[in-house]
Amino acid sequence: MSTRTLIRGGLVITAADETHADVLIEDGRIAALAAHGSSPAQSWTADRTIDATGKYVIPGGVDAHTHMELPFGGTFASDTFESGTRAAAWGGTTTIVDFAVQSPGHALREGLDAWYAKADGQCAIDYGFHMILSDVNEHSLKEMDLLVEEGITSFKLFMAYPGVFYSDDGQILRAMQRSASNGGLIMMHAENGIAIDVLVEQALAAGRTDPRYHGEVRRALLEAEATHRAIQLARVAGAPLYVVHVSAQEAVEELTAARDKGLPVFGETCPQYLFLSTDNLAEPGFEGAKYVCSTPLRPAEHQAALWRGLRSNDLQVVSTDHCPFCFVGQKELGRGDFSKIPNGLPGVENRMDLLHQAVLDGHISRRRWIEIACASPARMFGLYPKKGTIAPGADADVVIYDPHAEQTISAETHHMNVDYSAYEGRRITGRVETVLSRGEPVITEREFTGRSGHGIYTPRATIQYLG
Repeated sequence: MSTRTLIRGGLVITAADETHADVLIEDGRIAALAAHGSSPAQSWTADRTIDATGKYVIPGGVDAHTHMELPFGGTFASDTFESGTRAAAWGGTTTIVDFAVQSPGHALREGLDAWYAKADGQCAIDYGFHMILSDVNEHSLKEMDLLVEEGITSFKLFMAYPGVFYSDDGQILRAMQRSASNGGLIMMHAENGIAIDVLVEQALAAGRTDPRYHGEVRRALLEAEATHRAIQLARVAGAPLYVVHVSAQEAVEELTAARDKGLPVFGETCPQYLFLSTDNLAEPGFEGAKYVCSTPLRPAEHQAALWRGLRSNDLQVVSTDHCPFCFVGQKELGRGDFSKIPNGLPGVENRMDLLHQAVLDGHISRRRWIEIACASPARMFGLYPKKGTIAPGADADVVIYDPHAEQTISAETHHMNVDYSAYEGRRITGRVETVLSRGEPVITEREFTGRSGHGIYTPRATIQYLG
């Protein structure tokens, strides 16, 4: 049976336009847009009408970097696909792309099937997967081709974490060569893990065990060096490259230099690098452990370079790298040894709001907000125009956003399954009011009306950002 929803009176904002328009939704997709008061808009009837007067009507956010239930450091990320996707919806995100993990010595298919099983029937919003390559060999290289055909079109490699996820330059080159031929996109965690391990060992031997030393040993120069090396390997392979969670000014400079040469090199940063700093890692007692993630938080002066990169499009995407661990019982595993603190921050619920605050603070425009949070991640990872925009034929993933509502971010009111907020007490302006996922209300006027299992697995095309 056909269902129709009409959103009236709002300001529709996409990466390309801002238009005062009514939006007609039919059978889970955007059917039409028409100017307020125009004869087409006045002729529309619907089963459900949403009054968006004075509000923004924006595409649902696409968070292309999450880690639900990720095993790390002897524990697991505290958000399940159920709790994590519900929290994402509260924050105006309607699609996540999570990372399936290949265990060393095992097939990619085995890891992917495990992630399908974790997510199946659990998600409140739509989801896709990237594949983490932990073991590059002839078998896994052949499997990459099969995964691309199946809609898993991006593969993450690590220059960090020796003994866990680490790949050497030869393995990275071979994976990049394969992606050059099959259309996949290599995502790179760019930090020199071999050198970092030396600095970790030296710091611990000297008694420097507090959380702040996590940031000191993971030097900005070692992020920049790895970023440079990844770019050169991608050039040799003739492959596009996407560098995840860029945090350091020197790494942005490497990406900018490559892009100035016309190379297909792309960068992502995250809200924690835009809004937090080493001051948080240095909080007294063991509080700094809450802010341990990799790449690490940098001194606040790096933030200007990240904002500049977002404005100049040398950085294209803001994702969260949402990987929450509770302070009690999980982050505490690293008391007395910062290297044992599980790496990761919660943030899937906060991204859209923090970036709206960045609009008010003058860092980015409203359309750029939608571009870096919705349209560009959708294009980068083969989901556009199904996701990331409001246009006829697109999925009706729509957020009614109140740009004037004020809120204070707090663990007491957030919906992520974690016992602290990285942004505790921060006052911001702008808040999600209603969220539709494929036309179905998931958040209705600040009440959760969705359900586990509404979200469906979404296969992806290859990168649409080239050219």
